[in-house]
Formats: sequence, C-alpha cells, structure tokens
Amino acid sequence: MFRHPLVKWAQRSDRLYITIDLQDAQDVNLKLEPEGKFFFSATSGADKIPYELDLDLFDKVDVNESKASVSSRSICYLIKKAESKWWSRLLKQGGKTPVFLKVDWDKWVDEDEENEQPDTPENDMDFGGIDFSKLNMAGGEGFDGEDEEDDSDTEDEDENVEQAPAVTTGETDSKVSTSAEPEDKV
Repeated sequence: MFRHPLVKWAQRSDRLYITIDLQDAQDVNLKLEPEGKFFFSATSGADKIPYELDLDLFDKVDVNESKASVSSRSICYLIKKAESKWWSRLLKQGGKTPVFLKVDWDKWVDEDEENEQPDTPENDMDFGGIDFSKLNMAGGEGFDGEDEEDDSDTEDEDENVEQAPAVTTGETDSKVSTSAEPEDKV
C-alpha cells in the first residue's frame, strides 16, 4: 500500500511549481508526460515507506523545459506549461481536491498581480526587506551585553511615568506577593 506525500503547488501564466514534502526521499522516480500526466514514487525513512503520486494535470506541459530538484527535505518540480495561460485548477478532474494537495502560499501570485513583481528566484524567498549587511553576522563583535550608545530618551520616559493609585480590596489580612517565588503558608 502506497502513501501520498504532502504536495504544495502554485502557478504563473507560463509555469507550475510543485513541491513534494518528503524528507530523506530515496529511490526517487519522477515522470512527466506532455499530456499532463505526472507520476512520482519514492521511499522514505528507516522503514523505507513507499510513497506514490499519479496526477492528471489540468492541461498539456512542455516536458523538455521542465526541471526537477531533489533535496533532503523535498522534491521541487518547475513545470513549463505548453500554453501560457492561467489554469482554473491543478487537476483535470473536478470535484473535491485530494487532502494531500495544498496551495503553496509562499509561491502563489494572483493572476492580476503577476506583472507587478519581476519573477526572479529572489522573489520566491521573501525576507521582508531585511538588509543582512547591517546584522553583524560575521564575528559576533559588539554583542557583549552592554549598550555602546547613550540612550537618553529612557530617562525622559521614566520622568513621565505616573504612579497608579493603590487599590484596596477591603480585606486586611490578605498579602500581595510581588515575587515570582511561591509564598510559604504556615
């Protein structure tokens, strides 16, 4: 009995991204046919559990321009569509989508937004505009726990803090503990 791995997909007008999440895949077999038939099989884990996929893609594809990449965590397949157009779904058959098939929201771009962002490998990895040159990742210098800059605005903030009025509960015997350690009851 074969299992189905988790499959994530996204598309552009001219290509599909299919990612098969399967760690430590061995004996990987990928087959793509021009009519859109996609077959995958592999084993994974110490028990060599067999995994298999047999998908009928929505339309025809260009097998010669499609590429696969197998890593220790996943199998990525960049499939070139035979005709540059948006597909309404991934699979030919309609109805309920199989439970192992998910949208890859990290790579997804809406049809009307495709031309707004140049499609380069850097755009598939969103780091939120972080400038890594300013993160001091080289030698760890300056991380001795002391601030080197004078942070004078913290003094002004301390002066503007008002004390909250004390709240009374009406009970005279109750103690309020401010420490993180539990009280000893006698």
